[in-house]
Amino acid sequence: MAPVVLLVLIAVVAGRTAVRGHPGDGTPAARFWEAALPGSPMPESIADLVQKGTDHSPLAEHRSAAMFLPNACLGYKYDIQCGKPPPASTQAAPAVEGIFFREAAMRVGSTMTVALPAAVPAAFLPRDVAGRIPFGNLTDALATFSIAPGSQEADQLSNTVRECAAPPLAGERKACATSLEGVVLSATRMLGTRRVAAAASALPSTGLPRAVYVVQATSPLGGSRFVACHSRPYPYAVYQCHMTERSSKAYVVSIRGGLRGDPTMDMAALCHFDTSNWNPAHPAFKILRTHPGGSPVCHFLPYADLLFGEKKANA
Repeated sequence: MAPVVLLVLIAVVAGRTAVRGHPGDGTPAARFWEAALPGSPMPESIADLVQKGTDHSPLAEHRSAAMFLPNACLGYKYDIQCGKPPPASTQAAPAVEGIFFREAAMRVGSTMTVALPAAVPAAFLPRDVAGRIPFGNLTDALATFSIAPGSQEADQLSNTVRECAAPPLAGERKACATSLEGVVLSATRMLGTRRVAAAASALPSTGLPRAVYVVQATSPLGGSRFVACHSRPYPYAVYQCHMTERSSKAYVVSIRGGLRGDPTMDMAALCHFDTSNWNPAHPAFKILRTHPGGSPVCHFLPYADLLFGEKKANA
């Protein structure tokens, strides 16, 4: 990207005035969300990323490779790379033993062991700014953000570009989006309706320590088709959204720690009832002692991932 263009983009972001209060309030992304998803408040984690993209543009404040953390291997395909032991100089790969569970574990009053890794997803660029940065050209991305070719960060960017370009699995629809508006539009197009509700896990970005949590309430998200959107490693927010026609259910599960004063957290959860086309090496099969096509696999969504579903008829 030419230096002049980059300076223009930085100036566009730096010139925006942040509206204080709820993170992201007053931004074009927040107004779009309210218009597109009435009655479905923007999750705090997403609003925070919107505000960060306004106050501290990734174009002006590059972040180091240590900030790019892999996801928790939640795709159907299971990227084998996320199961490789990391080099000694990098952070440990996220533990997935506390992410996957069986549907019966969501019964009210049940206890479940939960652990979710810390996450520092990239900030959302304003839609008009993101639209001026060509996505998919790795050489341009490395030059724009001064990332050394062959570095760990460059490898992660390469994986994101490759995953976004890869064709969907049989029976799957997928898309990558580089703005929050693009994420919402991708989800509504896949679902084929504008009556859409959104959910995200309300946990801190520092993750959840491995502990026993008590299920306080379980509520179905509604509908029979769902779109999950996962944050991918990139200097600015890139989300990979996918939907499968195979049977699944989505829930919002309220869990609370066992100590007095522990807060109750609403967690977005997705259960897959047909895993016949999943990679046999997927960690969920080992953790839940099942196999492709076996018993259903459920999982919580990590910090700042999004889940979309059709609204209930009376909503």
